[in-house]
Amino acid sequence: MQMSKVPTLHFQASLPRLPIPKLEDSCRRYLNAQKPLLNQKEFQNTSSCVSKFLTSEGQSLQKLLLQQNAENTHTSYISEPWFDMYLQDRKPLPINYNPFLVYVPESDPKYDAQLVKATNIVVSSLRFLKSFKNNILEPEVFHMKPEKSDTPLFRNVIRLIPSRFSWYGAYLFKAFPLDMSQYKNLFNTTRIPELGKDRIFHDPSAKHLVVLRKGHFYAFDVLDANDSIRGPKEIAACLKIILEDDRPANKYPVGVLTTSERDQWARARSHLVETGNREILQKIDSAVFIMVLDDEIIGTDYNKLIKTYLHTDGTNRWFDKSFSFIISKDGYSGINFEHSWGDGVAVLRYFQDVKADISKKPRFHPNEVDDLSKENINVERLQFSLDAKSKGIIDQQKADYQAWVNRLCIDFMLNEEIGKDQYKKFGVSPDAMMQLAFQLALYILEGKSVPTYESCSTAAYKHGRTETIRPCTLETKAICVAMTQKQIELSKSELKKMILECSKTHNMLTKEAVMGQGFDRHLFALRRISEKSDSTKPVIFQDSAYDALNHNILSTSTLSSPEIMVGGFGPVIPNGYGIGYTIQDKRLGSTVTSYEGSHNASHYVQALKHAIESIHDVLRT
Repeated sequence: MQMSKVPTLHFQASLPRLPIPKLEDSCRRYLNAQKPLLNQKEFQNTSSCVSKFLTSEGQSLQKLLLQQNAENTHTSYISEPWFDMYLQDRKPLPINYNPFLVYVPESDPKYDAQLVKATNIVVSSLRFLKSFKNNILEPEVFHMKPEKSDTPLFRNVIRLIPSRFSWYGAYLFKAFPLDMSQYKNLFNTTRIPELGKDRIFHDPSAKHLVVLRKGHFYAFDVLDANDSIRGPKEIAACLKIILEDDRPANKYPVGVLTTSERDQWARARSHLVETGNREILQKIDSAVFIMVLDDEIIGTDYNKLIKTYLHTDGTNRWFDKSFSFIISKDGYSGINFEHSWGDGVAVLRYFQDVKADISKKPRFHPNEVDDLSKENINVERLQFSLDAKSKGIIDQQKADYQAWVNRLCIDFMLNEEIGKDQYKKFGVSPDAMMQLAFQLALYILEGKSVPTYESCSTAAYKHGRTETIRPCTLETKAICVAMTQKQIELSKSELKKMILECSKTHNMLTKEAVMGQGFDRHLFALRRISEKSDSTKPVIFQDSAYDALNHNILSTSTLSSPEIMVGGFGPVIPNGYGIGYTIQDKRLGSTVTSYEGSHNASHYVQALKHAIESIHDVLRT
C-alpha cells in the first residue's frame, strides 16, 4: 500500500515519555473542573480534601509514581493501569465500550455492491498489514507546518538520522511523530474473556480471515505460505460462496455470547472449550480480522444504520475481535472495534488508508463478479459442537441482549450550513463551539451543568493513551445561564465576547491535555497505587465530588475525517449520554445515545440543533 522512505517505527525509540504532572498542578486543575459543578459549601469541602491530600498522602503517592515511572522507561505511567482498567471491567463490550465508524459511499455505486466492497476491503486491509509488517507504512506524524515537513526533503533528511535521535530531527521541522505501538494489535488480535480480568491474545502468524453470515462462521486463507496476498479474484470467489450459502440463519449463534457480562461469557466460553470447540475458538481469535456480511438492507434509515453498527441483535457479531468490518446487503461498510488494545488514532489511520486505497485503485471490479471460478476454492465452515447447556445459555443471552438494546434511545444531528471553515472565520475553535453546544443543549433541557468527558489522544508520547479534557467550565456555565435565563439581558456583542473567552479556555485545556498535563489520568494512577497498597483511602478519593466528577453524564469523543459518514458509541453510564461527533469543513454531525427512562436522545438532539444555531447567531454579529 505504501513504500515509505522513512521506516514505519523509525521514531518509536526516540519518542518522549508521557510526563507526570506536578501534584500541585493536577490538584489545581481538578478544583477548576469542580467549580462549575459544586455549590459554595460543597466546593469548600472539596478544597479542604484537596489541601489535606496535597500535604499528606498525595506526596508519598506521587513519590511512588515517580519511582515506578523511573523503573519502567520503556513505557508510560498510564499504559499498564489503563490496560488493567479496561480488562478488569466486567461490563459487556457492545454499547459500553466498542465504538463504530461507517464509511461514506464510493463515488461509483457499483463499487458498493456487497461482494465487490467486501473483496476490496479485504485486499486493501491486507496491503495495509503487509506495509506495516515490512516497516514501509508511512510513520504517523502530526505536521504542525505541513508545507515544511510533509515533503520529500523532510523524509530524505529524517531517514538518515538514527532512530534514537529521529524525534529531535522531526521536531526541528515542527513535525511531531506519534506512538505506533498499538498498530500491531490491529490485526490477528482478540480480547479473551477470563474470570476477573480478560487478556489480549495476538497471533501474528495466522493467515486466515473469519467471515460471519447469518450467525454462521467461515474461514479461508487470505495470505499464502510466503505471506503474499491471495489474488483479488480468489478472495472474491471465497466470499461469493459464503454469500450463496442458502442455509437458514443459525438457530444457536455463538457470537451473541460476546454481548455477555465478561465473567458470564468466560464461564460459557470455558464450557465451549470443554465440549470440543477449542480449535474453532482458536481460529476466530487468531484470524487477521473478522468480516461480517449482513443480510439486512439499511436503505436511507439513519437510525437503523447506527443501530446496525453499534449493537444490532448480536447474532452475527463477534465483539471481542480487535475490529470487525461490517458490510450490509446494500453496501454500507464500517467497523466496530474493541477498545482495550488501542485508541482512535490507530483505528482512524487504518480506516482512512484503506478507504484511500479502495477509492484510488480498487483491486476487484464489478464486471469481474460473473467470471469467478468455483474451482480450488477452499472455504472452511466452522461448526460449533453445542450441548444442551450451551444452547440454553445462547437462547438466554439472545433474550437478555435484546431486552438491553430495546432500552437504548438513538438519534443523530446533521448540520450542513455550518462547519470548521465558518468557525475559523469567526476566530473560535470549532471543537470549543461543539462542546459549548453540548453544554447549552443540556442546560436548555435541565437547567444545570454536569460532569463532562472529552477524549483526547496523548499519542505524541511513548505508549500514550488518552487524557480527559473537561469542557464544562465556569465560562461555558456563564454562557448557558445567559442564553437560557430571560431575566439576564445581555447584548449579542457581550455574549460574543463571552464565547471568545470560552474558546480560549477550551483551547488551553486541550493544549494541556495533549501535552500530558491534564489531571484525570494522573489522579487515576495515584488512586490505583493507593488501592494496591491497602492503606486508608486518601481523603480526595473519599470525597463524593470525586466520584461525581467521574460519573460523566455527557461522554463525548470525536474522530473527524471526510471518509466518515457517521460514528459513535453508547452511554457510558445508565443516566448519561454517549455523544460521537464529527467536525468537517462545511458540516457538523453528532450521534447521540441514551437509555430510555433516564434521558431521551431525541429531545437532546433537538436541543443541540437549537444550541448550535443560537451560538452561530451570536457569532455572526
